[in-house]
Amino acid sequence: MTKPGKVYLVGAGPGDPELLTLKAVKAIALADVLLVDDLVNPVILDHAHVDARIVHVGKRGGCQSTPQEFIERLMIAEARAGHHVVRLKGGDPFIFGRGGEEREHLLAAGIDVEVVNGISSGLAAPSSIGVPLTHRDWSQGAVFVTGHGKTADANPDWQALAKLNMTLVVYMGVARCTEIQTALIAGGKAPTTPVAVIHAATSDAQAQLVTTLGQLSDAVAATRLASPSIIVIGDVVRCASIPSHDSLTEADQRLCC
Repeated sequence: MTKPGKVYLVGAGPGDPELLTLKAVKAIALADVLLVDDLVNPVILDHAHVDARIVHVGKRGGCQSTPQEFIERLMIAEARAGHHVVRLKGGDPFIFGRGGEEREHLLAAGIDVEVVNGISSGLAAPSSIGVPLTHRDWSQGAVFVTGHGKTADANPDWQALAKLNMTLVVYMGVARCTEIQTALIAGGKAPTTPVAVIHAATSDAQAQLVTTLGQLSDAVAATRLASPSIIVIGDVVRCASIPSHDSLTEADQRLCC
């Protein structure tokens, strides 16, 4: 009888291959099979064994995606065949990466599973332009939230979030930025609240804009920023430091440190 293998749910980080953790490198090197998301920098696959089988299982909002059920069945089948499997995800598998769902399915099937955390784009994106998520003068906490719930009823309560004196970090929100803007302002968030949008953070394709909540929708439309992007909403965005030739819009910028 074949001894079952193991599945590693590995975070590949936001884009820069140098942000990969040592533990992730070890898991990738050990893998017989790698199931790789679209947002993973292909350079990271250089750490894989030459004989490893690489299966691309793209999952991106608004694009054709590999069905989640197929990915879960494939992980289970490969592990039962005795293989070490790496499910390689952009960012962190437990922050809007479906890692929780996959871990539950694997454990229910009797498969050994280990989570290897990665640097989430929700942290790396604001950091890439000098924005801290917390600041003693401006924000005593941060909320990570998706702009795209599994169903319409599962979308965030933006009006409730508007009342929090915390930084809002929105994943998958560019396509719904008008809705988000309207709901936050209706909930009491000032239209002058600073906002940053960072596209493809830490990669060669990174682009960003700094604007205000009241101008968010128009600014995004004008610059045509698209997914994958992180939206950061709050006074901490005053810390943004973007050279004028790298910014997609003119913005009032001030260093906070």
